[in-house]
Amino acid sequence: MSSSFLSLSRRSCRHGVGMTMLNSDRCCYWNLKCPFALGSYRAAGSQAALQPRIVLGIETSCDDTGAAVMDEAGRILGESLHSQKEVHLKTGGIIPPVAQRLHKENIHRVIQEALDMSRISPSELSAIATTIKPGLALSLGVGLEYTLKLLKQYNKPFIPIHHMEAHALTVRMIHPVQFPFLVLLVSGGHCLIAVANGITDFLLLGQSLDEAPGDILDKVARRLTLIEHPECTTMSGGQAIEHLAKQGDRMKFNLKSPMGQHFDCNFSFAGLRNQVTQIITKKEKEDIEKGQILSCANDIAAAVQHTVASHIAKRTHRAILFCKMNGLLPQNNGALVVSGGVASNQYIRRTLQIVTDATGMALLCPPPKLCTDNGVMIAWNGIEKLREGIGILHNPEGICYEPKAAFGADISGKVKEAAIKLPHLKLKIRE
Repeated sequence: MSSSFLSLSRRSCRHGVGMTMLNSDRCCYWNLKCPFALGSYRAAGSQAALQPRIVLGIETSCDDTGAAVMDEAGRILGESLHSQKEVHLKTGGIIPPVAQRLHKENIHRVIQEALDMSRISPSELSAIATTIKPGLALSLGVGLEYTLKLLKQYNKPFIPIHHMEAHALTVRMIHPVQFPFLVLLVSGGHCLIAVANGITDFLLLGQSLDEAPGDILDKVARRLTLIEHPECTTMSGGQAIEHLAKQGDRMKFNLKSPMGQHFDCNFSFAGLRNQVTQIITKKEKEDIEKGQILSCANDIAAAVQHTVASHIAKRTHRAILFCKMNGLLPQNNGALVVSGGVASNQYIRRTLQIVTDATGMALLCPPPKLCTDNGVMIAWNGIEKLREGIGILHNPEGICYEPKAAFGADISGKVKEAAIKLPHLKLKIRE
């Protein structure tokens, strides 16, 4: 069975190396995972081959406008980031038209700052890499529209980037992690776990069936009106929950862990949010006057954070066992890479560390700055594709953004069929 999994999403070319075709609603193009293709690309001119290749990365998939210039060795030559966090904190969440307007107001400045810092002119770039999927349609559109103007003006190749693939591979900038490895992506918009076999070769083991972990943490924070808490006025919802949880007692509230009878690797957070909402509503009737913050807010924060962390850890534990049973990961010295905005949560990281310690895996996380959306991860993904000669478009006509996009080949059904029951593992964290 393991050999069939390992062969998924791979097709041989005449050099014995994989060939993949990516499709979108309006265009398709071939991606050659072939070093011979890369060699011919480099040999286009002897002088060009001697020059270090440089990529500009552009990120506008949600509410951060990011740009970075990176060379082929992975050195960040220049970067800039404009965060919309303060604006969206005031509105209680991301409003897509507002995010779009702020991207339009800031994208030129952000890109120019990255270029100025790098002392690289657009004419010196080897390619431009931009997130085109998945994300907020209005936000993605701003980045792609600006990119297309640059491509036309400077006649540069285009490397379209899958946002989640970029998150998955960011760690390779810092750690020499080799394929295959397990990757867990947790953010405000996504939650998925997959095997990374290559730069564009992923096997999806499970994903959220409803909400994302960052989304539920933000919603609970809003429901608790933590933005009014004197210690949390400048924090995002997830940051506020993590901060107050350190002072709380999670045992004060007994929250049911999601999907306890589902022996797969999918995630679900909507039921947990409903549980917490009912608790808050009940406590509000008993405990406070209008406009006040619940005295038990710290305990609620601790309980919801632990339940989210426990749920993620258990699904990850099952994914590790499934992969080792089916030869999808090395039996020894395997790696779990955790990325995305929620990966910055130290409690969740420590909970996952318990799982990796128990299964003989290494836990690898990018620094918090690179866990959230940024231009650096897009530029790095562009560099990795440029090195391999994968997904480089010299004529981007017809390219479009995709708000919803699949991630890898879905084998979550195989995980469900395996119905792996987890051995007991005590997920106890001491603050």
